[in-house]
Amino acid sequence: MTDAVFSLPGAHLMLAPILLPILTAALMLVAGEKRPGTKVAMNIASTAIGLVVAVVLLLRVDRSGATGVYLAGNWPTPFGIALALDRLSALMLVLAQVVGLTTAVFSAARWHRAGVHFPPLFQLQMTGLAGAFLTADLFNLFVFFEILLAASYGLLLHGSGRARVQASLHYIAINLGASFLFLVGVALIYGVTGTLNLADIARRIPAVAAADRGLLHAGAAILAIAFLAKAAIWPLNFWLVRGYAAATPPVAGLFAIMSKVGLYALLRLWTLFFPASASESAFFGGSALVGAGMATLVFGTVGLLASQRMANLAGYALIVSSGTVLAALGFGQPTVTAGALYYLVSSTLAASAFLMLGDLVERWRNGGAISAPHDRAGDAPFLAADLEPIHGIDLDERDDIQPTGRTIPAAAVFLGLAFGGCALVIAGLPPLSGFTAKFALLSGLLNPLGMDRGITDVAGLPGVSNTPGAPQWTLLALLIASGLAGLLAFGRVGIRHFWSAQVRSVPTLRWVECLPIAALLAGCVLLTVFGGAVLGYAQATATALHQPQGYIRAVLGERPVPSPSSTSPRPPDTGPQEGNDDPARAAERREATTP
Repeated sequence: MTDAVFSLPGAHLMLAPILLPILTAALMLVAGEKRPGTKVAMNIASTAIGLVVAVVLLLRVDRSGATGVYLAGNWPTPFGIALALDRLSALMLVLAQVVGLTTAVFSAARWHRAGVHFPPLFQLQMTGLAGAFLTADLFNLFVFFEILLAASYGLLLHGSGRARVQASLHYIAINLGASFLFLVGVALIYGVTGTLNLADIARRIPAVAAADRGLLHAGAAILAIAFLAKAAIWPLNFWLVRGYAAATPPVAGLFAIMSKVGLYALLRLWTLFFPASASESAFFGGSALVGAGMATLVFGTVGLLASQRMANLAGYALIVSSGTVLAALGFGQPTVTAGALYYLVSSTLAASAFLMLGDLVERWRNGGAISAPHDRAGDAPFLAADLEPIHGIDLDERDDIQPTGRTIPAAAVFLGLAFGGCALVIAGLPPLSGFTAKFALLSGLLNPLGMDRGITDVAGLPGVSNTPGAPQWTLLALLIASGLAGLLAFGRVGIRHFWSAQVRSVPTLRWVECLPIAALLAGCVLLTVFGGAVLGYAQATATALHQPQGYIRAVLGERPVPSPSSTSPRPPDTGPQEGNDDPARAAERREATTP
């Protein structure tokens, strides 16, 4: 455990985001189907504790600026299982816990009753997410990917129905194929480098023989395809919109972080394996990442304009987000990467909120009914009482007040404001965090090498100067066009859902449904208010990513904790004891005492 970040036993805190949810899931499974309310409380409490732990880890990493390393089996690197915590993994861990907590609270309204084992699957999903962000070797990255994917299969099917089963088949098929490619890529890279530790692979890549470099690049390309499929990059994203639209709202809200796991893996491995110091492999595949990101951005923008349903609109917004982040990462410039990280956080919060908001708006359009029986509409099955209109907390004005004009119910005001907030963030309009994110991206594209920020020692893609070239101008135009398309799409859907209906019942919402959406949008507001600090953190993260020597030294330089027997003082020698004296030790004592 690295003392620069944690002191023993504080270093064990790195295990909490992984151990806490998996132990909670085990307790829920042991408890059986009894007391569902207790499981809901455990689900929320475990995720809330995980968020607190993640925030503590982020603050410690930010304060120290170093990489914390934990040797899980106390084996020396690169042989044992190692966990590594730097600014990027801490940021993604906090983001996952925020999205997880809000969706767990939202599900407590009713969705946990739509099927069996929802809380345990939810906790297993959180285990996989935390492990993927913290692991420091390729094979365990695959293991945690499979944990979160296995849990996501069950969560996507939660609620049953034909639509969910059909969408789940596509989702499972594409992810099983991606997992197979993951293993093939890992095998090729291991065959060339002889190691699975990420830092050790990065250390050995510059010395790979010319005859083996083609295999190395092939393995990296196959691995990238697996991550691109999981990140919903065109043309491998045909499953996302339909799958997210079919999922129950809290599951879809949680899945907003899923595509970002693939982007995280790409960013982590690409900056580690192919930095400027990787000799002939420097910036391998960067142009392909830029091209794939731009193609995805175009596809998502067209999808936004073609969407009529809020669920589909949210799905295409996630595709636009993935394409934007991937294209920005491919330039290999810290200033652009910093803007991409800020944009990733902002867009994920807004998309998760919008996916849950869609359930409330659609229920309002349906006259307040929760859902139709699953055999008629393919929705989640509920008890008969659950199919009646909700009579929860009344957010409307008092009936005994006689207004002079037409009043707007408070619940409708909340829905409208939440819709407008999500639209502003996703479209990138002021004054919320979406505008700050796109401004940071545009600033980085117009100043690729960040000369005005003192970043002069990191070269980008070959041939890139501080003057924007055709790729930068193309992405800049696409970012502006996608924002305009998002504004048009959200405006049209907003008019359809809020203005076109003439006769509609007053919406009645529950606080447990409103608070998660409000919290996610409040997070976007905080990103704007503290934009300078967040962008500073993102810039420090990006700079460290594109200069990976610190990460490599931290992981490979970590040493196992000495055993107590090797550190305890030797007991004083009291001389030979009758009947139990070792001849060799007796000879040593005679030599030591002989003048």
